[in-house]
This record gives sequence, C-alpha cells and structure tokens, in this order.
Amino acid sequence: MTTSPRAAPRPVAAHRIWIPRQHGAWAMLLLPVLLGVAASEPSPWQLLVAIEALAAYLASTTFQTWFRGRRPLAYRSPLAVYTSLAAVVGVILLLRFPALALAALVAVPLGVIVFRGAQPGTRRDLANSLAQVAQALVLVPVTAWVSGAWDPQVVVAYTLVAAGYQVGTVLVVRSVLRERGNQAFAAFSAAFHVALVVLAALTLPAAYAVVAVGLAARAVALPIAQRRLAGGPRPLRPVHVGIVEGIASLAVVLASFAAPI
Repeated sequence: MTTSPRAAPRPVAAHRIWIPRQHGAWAMLLLPVLLGVAASEPSPWQLLVAIEALAAYLASTTFQTWFRGRRPLAYRSPLAVYTSLAAVVGVILLLRFPALALAALVAVPLGVIVFRGAQPGTRRDLANSLAQVAQALVLVPVTAWVSGAWDPQVVVAYTLVAAGYQVGTVLVVRSVLRERGNQAFAAFSAAFHVALVVLAALTLPAAYAVVAVGLAARAVALPIAQRRLAGGPRPLRPVHVGIVEGIASLAVVLASFAAPI
C-alpha cells in the first residue's frame, strides 16, 4: 500500500510575513496611546511609547504565527527585527522612566494567557481577546506617565473610556464572526453597550454619551445585517466590520480630545 506524499505548504507572501492580518489590532494599539495623550500633555516620549507598542505587538503576533504554523524559517527575519526593536526601545524607555517596569506586572501574566491561545489547535476564546484588551489598556497610563504632566484621576477616567470601547469592540466583532448566529451573545453585546450609554450620560461630558449611543446602535445593527446578508451575493465580511470599527474608534478619539474629562 502506498501513500501519497504530503503536499508542501504554500509559500507565504512577503507582506503577510511582515504585516499581520489582524487589522483591528492597529486601533487597539493606537486608541489607548491617543487617549493617554488626551489625558496628559503631548511629549516626544509618547512617540517612543507608540513605537514600542507597535514593535512589541508585531513581535508577539509574529511569534504566535510562527508557533501555530509550520514555516519557522519564513518568520525568522521579521521576528528578529521586531524583537530587537522592541528590546532597544524598551530599554531606552526604562532607563528614562524606571517606574514603567511596573507595567510588566500586568503585561506579563496577560501575555501568558495570550500565548496559551496561540497553541496549535487552540481556539481563541473570549478570555484570550479580553487579555489582549487589558494589555493594550496599559498604554493609557504609560503614555500619560512619560509626558511628565498628568492627573491620576483623569488617567483612570480615560483608561475606563478606552476599556469600555475596546471590550465593546470585542463583543461586537465576535457577535458577527466567531459567534455569528448566536442571538444570546448578540443580545449580551447590545446590553453591554446600553449600559455604556447610561454610564456615559451619568458620569462624562455629553459628547461621550452621544458616541456611546452610536456604539450601541452599531452593536445592534451589525448582527442584524449579518443575518440578513448571509447567503446573499454580498454578505457581511470582516473588512466591512473593520471599517465600522475604524469609524467608531475615530469617534471615541475625537470625543476624548474635544471634550476633556
């Protein structure tokens, strides 16, 4: 009895090796950094924080892809470049701001959860996504801290704004992708956003309540659109969801700068 040889894995396009497919992660990184700027004062050091966040994310994602896949050689160069850049920039920031080492108390345990989700055959569950959100939220106080001029209460407020939006984004995206067709999950996502509207109306300037209403509307509308378009010639695709989330994140950022807390 003979067996047919296993087909060789298809080569990965160069841009896929160097640029991850998780486009929503860019907003997850950029929004906390911008809200950290809004919570403090602009500083050149904040640009370095943004570079460190980007390099660390690219290194982490590349490592996960290498770990889950079967092309270790293809990802060796980007992994080396991103890890080296993150290490160099991280050392510069720590030498200037030693207190930033405290961020590791949050980032490292959460990183363990994230990497567990990177094991081959492991489904990325809700806990994994929320761990990634929590890691990103550390960027709000870190970005504010390096400015040298920040109010802890204001930073906490902006961190909570970022948390509300990003947790909501995880729920909305899962409701139309990994949990599509799960009406109970979609209802939970909508209820979470209604709660955000109430909290924003009671505790924040009016601009945030307006944005929260828009976020709640998209949390309700996207699952409905997904169900109605499913099976048709133009179904709801991840790129469409990404465009909606890009607009939503922009609205949050604009509100944060236009209506200081």
